[in-house]
Amino acid sequence: SLNGAHEVIEKRIATIGLVDRSPVHPREVYADVISDRAAAVIFAHNHPSGDLKPSNSDLKIHEQLTEAGKILGLRILDHIIVTKKGYFSFQEAGLIG
Repeated sequence: SLNGAHEVIEKRIATIGLVDRSPVHPREVYADVISDRAAAVIFAHNHPSGDLKPSNSDLKIHEQLTEAGKILGLRILDHIIVTKKGYFSFQEAGLIG
């Protein structure tokens, strides 16, 4: 959660998943962001497989989070996938509008 100046208000774990997937729902993800009265958010998750490429599930949940964020008036600054090999930034890849 970030304030209007994009300073970190709070860091939270939204879900803890299994080795190959993590159940994510925008309602749960945004609950704490809303209670923080945040203006923006940066999402991050890991890929234990080491694959930096966003999966189809990653792209789908990113789209859902983006749509929910728009409705709530929250800006997604980035969505980052982290592995031991490095990271993938949705912002750097031009996937955040």
